[in-house]
Amino acid sequence: MRALPVIILLGGWLAQPVLAADAQDWLQRLADAELRQSFQGTFVYERNGSFSTHEVWHQVQQGGEVRERLLQLDGPAQEVVRVNGRTQCVGGSLSDQLSDGQVWPARALDTKQLSEWYDLRLAGESRVAGRPATVLTLTPRDQHRYGFELHLDRDTGLPLKSLLLGDKGQLLERFQFTRLDTAGTPADSDLQPSSTCKAVRLTEAQGDKPVHWRSEWLPPGFSLSSAQERRSPVSSDAVSSLLYSDGLARFSVFLEPLHGAVVEDARSQLGPTVMVSKRVSTPDGDVMVTVVGEIPLGTAERVALSMRAAEATATQ
Repeated sequence: MRALPVIILLGGWLAQPVLAADAQDWLQRLADAELRQSFQGTFVYERNGSFSTHEVWHQVQQGGEVRERLLQLDGPAQEVVRVNGRTQCVGGSLSDQLSDGQVWPARALDTKQLSEWYDLRLAGESRVAGRPATVLTLTPRDQHRYGFELHLDRDTGLPLKSLLLGDKGQLLERFQFTRLDTAGTPADSDLQPSSTCKAVRLTEAQGDKPVHWRSEWLPPGFSLSSAQERRSPVSSDAVSSLLYSDGLARFSVFLEPLHGAVVEDARSQLGPTVMVSKRVSTPDGDVMVTVVGEIPLGTAERVALSMRAAEATATQ
């Protein structure tokens, strides 16, 4: 990743904590902007050499409610509508998927937490979609997560460009605005889903409903964000879904009973997104554990092998 040389009269070593503080300030601006700034625009998304173009409407209402609508403009018709970060409906091929992830990189950020797992630095200036930007890099402190390069709008703090980078600095994913309008608020009609946008209904685990699975190992800094159950598309079984996050990176673990079915272990990677499936034995029979997320392949495999039924006694 690029580094910005710092020269000050009192010596470069004095600049390090100042740069870190400035980087955290910019990251906080990003977190605040997505909760306070309405906008609409067009962005391109690149993964594994494939490009797509999207329109986004982001409306922050007076009461603090945040409504978003994303529409893919080329290729297969896809649509997502969210309220306060929760998916309300999806259209196109996304309707068959659990869509907690999102192309548009808007999410709540904890700058203090992230600074424990990423080295935050300012890396210069740039210009994206005709707007001046400040470049912020987040370099992982271990091998269990990817790095980011964020180009943040100088006026609003919104991300004009986001690059997801592998351990050797290779580009895994690109998000980049080509047009951004922050002058007005999107109309309510722009936020209305089309007739092909199917409502998403999930049964979320409540406080008095125990989670029947746990991980004996997680990458440092990752913790359980949510636990859900949904009906399997091929059987009457409930599939458990666990979402883990370090405040920026996320991955999901899906667990489905096999009932004697013969299923091979599998692993694949498409851009930054990995998928690892492992058969795990439990007292109630074998279960297929599938880890999906934007983490390195080796990390996903270790998580999959660490999953245990909650009643089981830890062996590691």
